[in-house]
Amino acid sequence: MAEAPEVIVFDVNETLSDMSPMGGRFAEAGAPEHLAKLWFATLLREGFALSAAGDAAPFGQIGAEALTGLLEGAGLADPAGTARRLASSVADLPLHPDVPEGIHALRAAGLRLVTLTNGSAQVAEKLFGAAGIRDEFEALLSVEDAPAWKPHPSSYRYAAQRCGAREEDMMLVAVHPWDIHGAARAGLRTAWINRTGGTYPSYLAHPELTVASLTELAAELSSGA
Repeated sequence: MAEAPEVIVFDVNETLSDMSPMGGRFAEAGAPEHLAKLWFATLLREGFALSAAGDAAPFGQIGAEALTGLLEGAGLADPAGTARRLASSVADLPLHPDVPEGIHALRAAGLRLVTLTNGSAQVAEKLFGAAGIRDEFEALLSVEDAPAWKPHPSSYRYAAQRCGAREEDMMLVAVHPWDIHGAARAGLRTAWINRTGGTYPSYLAHPELTVASLTELAAELSSGA
């Protein structure tokens, strides 16, 4: 069993929300299903590029504009309107099945729970409200209020400042190795949620914990809370 941190910081998109339905939504809109994954990767790339250059733009703005370009290339009649509808639908995604039980268990163990998303806090608010877990989180933080997107170190420092905690007393939980790497370099403890049985990249900082679900993470940390 691992010693429990004071604060658990959750990534939201893909870590808590299940983005697999996006492919079907793209297909229903007349776009190739595979564009859903390409779109999200493109969105992240653009946000990372802005952060590396010392700039920032809202997740929603980047998402809609990047998707418009992809849909134009796919020949859709109304690429801008379709892009806005598809991009905004991330707020209506389901959570992964393990999330509600895992969140309740972590909170019951006395841990402080917050989010830190590159998206908007309003999206997290809607996702968690629909699932009945909003009250388990003391704060829904977004990089829109931080100097830069994750994985820039200033984003994790912002979360620590907002929580009134030291970085080393916080644990970032994410499915994205790039997020794990950024948090580790900023001094946070880390846990990688590996639901797919994938291989962690050797060139990124390795997580302290690797678990297959949030319920497994809760079991791992509960004795140390």
